[in-house]
Amino acid sequence: MCAPACHATPPVLPYACFSILRNIYSEDRFKQAYGSDDDSAGSPGLRERLAGGCRCSRRACLHLLRNRVPIFNWLPKYRLKKWILGDTVAGLTVGILHIPQGMAFALLTSVAPIFGLYTSFFPVFLYMCFGTGRHVSTGTFAVVSLMTGSVVEQLVPSPLEMNASLSAAAELEAQRIGVASAVALLSGIIMLCMFSLQLGFLSTYLSEPIVKAFTSAAAFHVTVSQLQNMLGLRLPRHTGTFSLFRTLGSVVENLPHTNMAELVISLVCLAVLVPVKEINIRYRKRLRTPIPVEILTVIIATGVAFASSLDTNYKIEIVGHIPAGFPKPKLPTLSTFPDIAGDTVAITFVGYAVSVSLAMIYADKHGYSIHPNQELLAHGISNTVSSFFTCFPSSATLATTNILESAGGHTQLSGLFTSLVVLVVLLLIGPLFYFLPKAVLACINVTSLRQMFLQFQDLPELWKISKIDFMVWVVTWLSVVVLNVDLGLAIGVVFSMMTVICRTQRAGCSVLGRASNTEIYRPLEKHSKCYEVPGVKILTYNGPIYYGNRNFFREEMSRLLGLTPEKIRSWEKARKALEKREGETTVNTVERGISNTSFSSENDFFKPGKHKNVAMQIMFTLNITVLPETGESDIQAVLIDCSSVIFVDVAGARLFSQICTECRKVGVRVYLSNCNESVLKILTSSGLMSYMNPQHIFVTVHDAVLYIQQQKVSKQAQMLTLQTARL
Repeated sequence: MCAPACHATPPVLPYACFSILRNIYSEDRFKQAYGSDDDSAGSPGLRERLAGGCRCSRRACLHLLRNRVPIFNWLPKYRLKKWILGDTVAGLTVGILHIPQGMAFALLTSVAPIFGLYTSFFPVFLYMCFGTGRHVSTGTFAVVSLMTGSVVEQLVPSPLEMNASLSAAAELEAQRIGVASAVALLSGIIMLCMFSLQLGFLSTYLSEPIVKAFTSAAAFHVTVSQLQNMLGLRLPRHTGTFSLFRTLGSVVENLPHTNMAELVISLVCLAVLVPVKEINIRYRKRLRTPIPVEILTVIIATGVAFASSLDTNYKIEIVGHIPAGFPKPKLPTLSTFPDIAGDTVAITFVGYAVSVSLAMIYADKHGYSIHPNQELLAHGISNTVSSFFTCFPSSATLATTNILESAGGHTQLSGLFTSLVVLVVLLLIGPLFYFLPKAVLACINVTSLRQMFLQFQDLPELWKISKIDFMVWVVTWLSVVVLNVDLGLAIGVVFSMMTVICRTQRAGCSVLGRASNTEIYRPLEKHSKCYEVPGVKILTYNGPIYYGNRNFFREEMSRLLGLTPEKIRSWEKARKALEKREGETTVNTVERGISNTSFSSENDFFKPGKHKNVAMQIMFTLNITVLPETGESDIQAVLIDCSSVIFVDVAGARLFSQICTECRKVGVRVYLSNCNESVLKILTSSGLMSYMNPQHIFVTVHDAVLYIQQQKVSKQAQMLTLQTARL
């Protein structure tokens, strides 16, 4: 049907010149030729699917075990000689880093540092067994710890006086970790419920701009919350909206009460941590393993504080007693579930979104795949089980995951060596950190957020790529900084969803033109050398058609077709007048005994006075509409290209019926092409075929255009034959 022209001058690439010869396919004709004999054969019913899923056999059990406990799948295939060295070095390196970060992030959670070490052990080991990310390092994460700490401070606020008895302090600490463990337990239960419902796709609603803006803004909250520990101030922790500004104002107000010894410790630690971390990043390709500056700083600071008795001489705040040994199972404070439910949902989504995002990044980099629903199971089990061992919520961490991958980790087995390092500290070395200044942990918290602060560098590129995503980034960042972490995240998600809705509501409607001697149709506003097919208006809509944008779609169609209500009424009047004249002509002709029903006499066609009426009758017969105001011919057919229409709802389907009715009133036929199966099914079920011919739905735009042109030529030939016979 279409033969592309060969150019005399060959193009740069050696394209072959060929012709395409095939029949014109409507949807019905294509299904008859290439469709299945029984459309329902490939889709089993609910009963068959449930029966197939409930079959029990040894092979099915092994398959289920390997899918749900991935360690049984990858461990037998482990390449010992090739991977063991990298996993060992990476695991030991990350384990050393977990020790100071676990204790530091415990301060963000408003619990004792020992609970940060617990949270750096149990989730790591459990994720190794159930997780699918080979390069993911789980444990304490600054943002999740900060959000959990806000919940803990709301329910168990810290007292302003610091001279409480040991029993009262122990009771307060037990209440705090009880709340934090309850958050971890409820978060794990939510993840397990999401896994049961296969809701892993929900993580996609936290887009990359939202996650980056959220983590960057949360870094400001973490930094401001650590200022009091770095300056040696004893201030209450502010929660709720505008907490960052209230905390900052409280710190500025109490600057005269700064403990100079803790300020000096903080400045020295920053002077050591920042340059060494920069060296680790710039020379990470040359360094086999990064310099463990955090653990070295912790060891040196602990030794100096012990030797100089800084806690008694200068009243600096130290970590205090860290019990040695394995934690005993303990039930979290379940009575707090109603109070923590809302905040826990936000914590769950943040932790899961960050974990899955990191897992996908490194999976794409190393050429393997992860399973979002299995990640829900892995993190759900990790949080649920670890909550009974006095752990707070955990997730994948940015810094340790990056170090794990750069240190040469290959599989989840690196988590075993990480857990062993933390276990040794728990059983033997933990009590030695008694004199560790909390200011050192605060500095470790602040310097660990370097990557989050540097995310501002992505903004210029994001502006060039998508200004809408740029606005999502800015709105999310401002909302988190100004309001609060959880509320700001909710605003960012809602704003992002609103941008998607607005884009679907205002999707572009374009007129397509044909490239000469091809089957290619492109928008005319961007392809000036394409031309409109005479008498055919080809329209395409780049979005779904549903209740939210049906009015906009209707307005665009009316604008491009010129189907205003006034014009439709004038067309109807002209058509009725023409039908009336035809009726009168038929009566007069019959009375005179003449069988010609088109003209009043044989010579009417040649009379100048009758030529206009005859032309109108011929055009009406050919479905060539004539404007009553101008007398010029307009479109004969409207072809809607549905290739970009991903779905249609009931309101959109009824709109198609209305368009067909309006076009029929003005003598214009409606055709459809490129409808996907779901769109075609909804249009058919809604009764559209009562308003248009089922044979007017085509496989491609070109099939429809050729059919319309054939119909036009056929009708013209019939009219000429009839005219010749009557003359």
